[in-house]
Amino acid sequence: MSARLNPYISFPGTAREAMEFYAGVFGGELHVNTFGEYGMEGDGSEKVMHGMLESANGFTIMGADNPPGMELTTGNNMAVSLSGDENELLTGYWEKLSDGGIVMMPLEKQMWGDVFGMCTDRFGISWLVNIAGDAASS
Repeated sequence: MSARLNPYISFPGTAREAMEFYAGVFGGELHVNTFGEYGMEGDGSEKVMHGMLESANGFTIMGADNPPGMELTTGNNMAVSLSGDENELLTGYWEKLSDGGIVMMPLEKQMWGDVFGMCTDRFGISWLVNIAGDAASS
């Protein structure tokens, strides 16, 4: 894999149910990680921090429950996700997308081992950029 582009959907606490529904529709392999798996305790720890469905037909849908403290309203519950293992390529995309926009989370190493950032470009489109762990360290 070099880089891919796919939708990333935020849910108001229904991510697991929604992602399981999409798996039923499109088939494929669904991977789900909870906030609790990454150290969160208490309310919300069972919620989905990241879910990814990869269908046999090549569709990829990603989704998560909205993190505690972040407002979710119709219109900001969808982002475009750029991910892969080409550090230079994806970092270049990040720099161009975030230029003149708003950075919500800087492109930096995260607790799951990848480099990740969130921004809204100057046209109001939300972007998530994730560089796989091994590539991110090069």
